[in-house]
Amino acid sequence: MDKQENNLLQGIDTVIVRVSDFEISKTWYQDKLGFVPLWHDPVMKLLVLDTKGPTSLTLWQTDKKIEINKDAASYPIFKTIDAVALRQDFQNKGVEVGEIIQDDYVKYFFFFDPDGNVLEACQVHE
Repeated sequence: MDKQENNLLQGIDTVIVRVSDFEISKTWYQDKLGFVPLWHDPVMKLLVLDTKGPTSLTLWQTDKKIEINKDAASYPIFKTIDAVALRQDFQNKGVEVGEIIQDDYVKYFFFFDPDGNVLEACQVHE
């Protein structure tokens, strides 16, 4: 394999999150998480959000029923410098959050969007 082939994949551009109501999710992700729109296609009901990191998050409405198995779902993990403070902030904003989980390396919690999509915030111990 030559050097060029090794560089054809260059990281993750975006993560797609399927939503049932584009307008509700658009407002939720902006108001609750503070994400800013990068690109919006109202015809496709698609919105690309800046996550304050190298990978964007794309909300894309589906007409299919969203069924989530929290134990088997794929989900994005967002970095945080303070999991406890972020969890409290989310609770104050009415976001459904799970308990803080901690081990020797990380402190994290799960939270959920209006469709029940699984999301995680993680603080890595220094």
